[in-house]
Amino acid sequence: MKLKKNSFREKRKRNINKGEKTATDIKQFSPFIEESLTEIKATIGHSPDVIVREFKIGSSKPVKGAVIFIDGLADKVLIQEYILEKLMIDGSKAYQNPSAYLRNFAVTLKDDLISICEISEVNDYPSLFESVLSGDCVALIDGSPFAFKIGAKGWEERSIEEPTSEQLVRGPKDGFTENMRVNTSLIRRRIIDPHLTFEPYRIGRRSRTEISIAYIQDIANEKIVQEVRDRLKKIDIDAILEGGYIESLIQDSTYTPFPTVYHTERPDTVVGALLEGRIAIIVDGTPFVLVVPALFIHFMQSSEDYYQRADISTLIRILRVGTFILSLLTPAAYIAVTTYHQEMLPTTLLVSLTAQREGVPFPALIEALFMELTFEILREAGIRMPRAVGAAISIVGALVLGQAAVEAGLVSATMVIVVSLTAISSFVTPKFNMGISVRMLRFGFMIVSAVFGLFGIILGLIVLIAHLCSLRSFGIPYLLPFAPFVWKDQKDAIFRFSIWSMTTRPRLISGVNNKREQSSKPAP
Repeated sequence: MKLKKNSFREKRKRNINKGEKTATDIKQFSPFIEESLTEIKATIGHSPDVIVREFKIGSSKPVKGAVIFIDGLADKVLIQEYILEKLMIDGSKAYQNPSAYLRNFAVTLKDDLISICEISEVNDYPSLFESVLSGDCVALIDGSPFAFKIGAKGWEERSIEEPTSEQLVRGPKDGFTENMRVNTSLIRRRIIDPHLTFEPYRIGRRSRTEISIAYIQDIANEKIVQEVRDRLKKIDIDAILEGGYIESLIQDSTYTPFPTVYHTERPDTVVGALLEGRIAIIVDGTPFVLVVPALFIHFMQSSEDYYQRADISTLIRILRVGTFILSLLTPAAYIAVTTYHQEMLPTTLLVSLTAQREGVPFPALIEALFMELTFEILREAGIRMPRAVGAAISIVGALVLGQAAVEAGLVSATMVIVVSLTAISSFVTPKFNMGISVRMLRFGFMIVSAVFGLFGIILGLIVLIAHLCSLRSFGIPYLLPFAPFVWKDQKDAIFRFSIWSMTTRPRLISGVNNKREQSSKPAP
């Protein structure tokens, strides 16, 4: 028995150290308002933004009451007009004739007086503190064994604007904001379906960040949905400040340069993903919504592809894939050809390149690394500088440094062209995080090409493709529908067929409901 008792104490100690609450650790709410206010003030009441407003209900035998809220998070006008006035004025009228009410007076206030739609009971102090610190108002009535949580959120927030990182020529112009309820409403507006489900979670021992997963019940694969739930429940961290925290904690593979979780600012992109059977993860406080599973081909696609004609969208997708390859291999190919395989070049071009490099004191690898690092510095400087001068400084800096480097004999003019083509190609990729992956891998290909030539590039591509084939996103192969090859899913991969011909959803992503629409083109 002694061993069992000690093991129980050790287990409880471990739970407390981990921040877990047992049933005996949760302090229950006191029905005596003086004790409750003392506990509340001792915990959060010393901060100047915590408002504790005490009042009395009735005149002959007054009942004490109080409301607690955070100034700046709660709507003070709503609290004044729909909570305090109802409790102090209408509550006093009701208390003069309590026999007219067959229920407890506190329940009467909830059911008959307070007209705000969001109202519920709170039975313990942790729930009370979480409600107040989340922006709600909590009302206490002396003698009541519970408090009332009243929805009164009213903080300042950014209005709906066009997304800054995913701008389109044709398509909706609204984007997500930092408010979760606004984000869920933007999705609800586009999918009027009772099967659209939002599951709420609270993650973060300190931040208690509100998170919601969204999916369509009769389309999404239940195994993937359950996997998302399990991974979210396993997160044990102090705070979630942005969706990137969730992304890094739930992704399948950590040691890879490629993103396996998709994020977007666009509601139409999320809606399209939900209709394919994928799951969205909405994090309060950030305008970026996560989407899983995320496959390699998804990062080459844009929501605008579905707003243009099929032939135009196909051409643009082929262009994106081509520029992806260019941004990855152009510097490496230049280094390999000029260093080891000059016989592959036409004689006139070879003579021109030799003449340009005659005064350059560095090998092609050092020349390429110098230019690439310089451009990366300029790119980061353009992002961090004030918006009014950032673009101008980056463009002028690139022109001036490139021209000066050529005139000083540090690099050849051809290398400036190669680096410029690579940089422009990297901006064609729709998703920024996939572009960062290419920027990292480019340096590795440059090094192997300088050591082994074209053989090194081929070897690097084999290793890269093998790595991509080994990746999974919530159990789904990363290179789907190419590896494994799924013929029906080729209609919406690199090629984009007409809308009327895309009759099925992705086979391995969606659940049992794979049928999207009728298989015939509507008659004119």
